[in-house]
Amino acid sequence: MQGITSIQSITLMRHIIFALLVCFSSVAALAKPIELATDAPDRHIVVPGDTLWGIAAKFLKDPYRWPDLWKMNAAQVKNPHLIYPGQVVILDRSGAEPQLRLGQLIKLEPQVRVEMTAKEIPAIPAQAIEPFLAQPLVIDAAAFENAPRVVATQENRVFTATGDTIYATGVDANIRLWQVYRPGKPLIDPDSGETLGLEAIFLGNARPAGDGEPMPLTLSGVKQEIGRGDYLVAASRPEIMSYVPREPERAVSGRVLALYGGVGEGGRNSIVSISRGTRDGLEMGHVLALYRAGVTVSNRFEDDKLKSYTLPDERYGLLFIFRVFDRVAYGLVTDAARPVMAGDRVRQP
Repeated sequence: MQGITSIQSITLMRHIIFALLVCFSSVAALAKPIELATDAPDRHIVVPGDTLWGIAAKFLKDPYRWPDLWKMNAAQVKNPHLIYPGQVVILDRSGAEPQLRLGQLIKLEPQVRVEMTAKEIPAIPAQAIEPFLAQPLVIDAAAFENAPRVVATQENRVFTATGDTIYATGVDANIRLWQVYRPGKPLIDPDSGETLGLEAIFLGNARPAGDGEPMPLTLSGVKQEIGRGDYLVAASRPEIMSYVPREPERAVSGRVLALYGGVGEGGRNSIVSISRGTRDGLEMGHVLALYRAGVTVSNRFEDDKLKSYTLPDERYGLLFIFRVFDRVAYGLVTDAARPVMAGDRVRQP
């Protein structure tokens, strides 16, 4: 009886191993192959002004496949090996799949090395998103209850500008830099109707200029006029922009809420807000595809009744997520074959 049990155990183990092999084979078969750009170079020397996205686009048809081309594991994606000017990125085509690696360091021109001082290259163009990295963009409605607020202005002016003094209540004297903002329009999920937050309109910076309640603060870097009733939030340090462009690990499906600045439509390098955030698994560096929802058309033929057809959604661009809140995220449009509009869909590429 014991011999029969052993034989059954061996048979069962063989079935399990066979099932696992079939499973792994199926996953490998479903894995999307890496497609190189039509004119992918054999190597690229990193120079000041380069970005991870720009270099990825030189080698790949889909730049968000950058971690696949580097053969990065999950830990490396979270904490990537940073790339600096003077390094050589080499495309190795010798294996079953192409792979990138770093070659010998190249000495750049002296004036270039002085400018960069060994600073790593950013993921996307820094100038396109720097103004949005530290500014308040989304405010939860509950945050207004205890937020510091402007109660008076210098010489009782209706509006103030850079260099003027404002007076605010609830200011923490230990915080030396504040940002002034005004609540904007609510950000509403087009699918659920849920209010995801209020858009924050950044007005300028303020520094404590004395003690007391209300506390005097001096304004700097004013973008719009500041007046009574505006709110303050403690300034935060900008996030480092060296995160890796990559596809989300799980399915994401949302909508474009608005284009920053109140414009009706945008294109490449536009900043947009979307209806998904950290609670949906989004992280900085994730890349989403932009889709225009398919329209419904009606046709009547001589031999048929009136019928309606909904055309498939049309993919037309890519969105690089650079700042993420709980229920909302902001992204830079990196590619767009048609205008980006509020209501367009976003999901995994």
